[in-house]
Amino acid sequence: MRQLLFNALGLLIFAGGIHAADSVLVPQIDGEFWQIAGDPDLGKYTTPKQQPVDFGIWQAADGTWQLWSCIRATATPGRTRLLYRWQTKNLTDKDWTPMGISMMSDPNFGETEGGLQAPFVLKQGSDYNMFYGVWEHIALAKSKDGKTFARQLTPSGVSGMFGEEGGGNTRDPMVLKIGPLYYCYYTAGPNKLGADYVRTSKDMIHWSPSQKVAYGGSPGSGPWSAECPFVYYHKASGYYYLLRNQFYGEKAKFTVYRSKNPLDFGKDNDRYLVDTMPYAAPEIVEIRRTDVFSRSASESEGDSDREAEVCSEAVNPTMPSSVVGRTSAVRGRRPCRPARQSRTGTSGASQSPSSRIPRM
Repeated sequence: MRQLLFNALGLLIFAGGIHAADSVLVPQIDGEFWQIAGDPDLGKYTTPKQQPVDFGIWQAADGTWQLWSCIRATATPGRTRLLYRWQTKNLTDKDWTPMGISMMSDPNFGETEGGLQAPFVLKQGSDYNMFYGVWEHIALAKSKDGKTFARQLTPSGVSGMFGEEGGGNTRDPMVLKIGPLYYCYYTAGPNKLGADYVRTSKDMIHWSPSQKVAYGGSPGSGPWSAECPFVYYHKASGYYYLLRNQFYGEKAKFTVYRSKNPLDFGKDNDRYLVDTMPYAAPEIVEIRRTDVFSRSASESEGDSDREAEVCSEAVNPTMPSSVVGRTSAVRGRRPCRPARQSRTGTSGASQSPSSRIPRM
């Protein structure tokens, strides 16, 4: 789950460090907020308590930027969640255009009613691959235009590809390609013990058994202690950085880890912890090619020579249920400016048909 309020969208530019290969880089938010989206009108599904959370941002085939979010506490039956989207021409625009509900859960495909969560898109060639949670499993949908997605079903006719046992609410996927393998990082909390997991695949269809990559340590081991994992690769140093979320609202915090091993960021220890930040659930978005520290959600290989922005939720007490933007830079281990944040999401277009993929 990424956060109660879809109040603010923070944009961070990761910079510096490529000439000092082993320097420790940590994000620093800098600049003013601007509102890009607000609490959407869901028609018959609107409620006073609804909250946009768990977002994903990517650039569609026509060049527009897409913001997809899970909206929770709606009038949708079951777990009350659906996906909604906004779009805009420029990433730094204010007041992105609401585009409507983009996807709702479908129990006919094995999805928990009202259980859609946390969309993440990885572009490979001309294909947009959207990974998302269906409450107990991670699912995949595909698109050519980056706006309308079709579920990819297993031979048994369900959308869920994998999940952790024990009712752990498998969620918050993100995918990074390392060499020939795709690494899908996600969180789950079997027996109310939260951890970050990873599975690997050569084709995004057949996935390995899961293994834990981070849990415990100073963030604790509660069900929300390892949410919204996001990993990017710093090519110059050979380090992988994990951003792992713990708290939201005025206590918002995520921890930053770095490791040469993308399968181990600290298992019940703080060995790889490099800093904490007073924000929640960051997401990295490529904006243009340049020689700086980054990782793009829309790129396939571990090619980090491009500029990126990190988007994270931020609680703005003067703008309830709104989304705002903010720019920032990262240079070494400078302390972060104090700010309040909390994670959130986006987006929309009509629900798309489904197609079938080979058995995992």
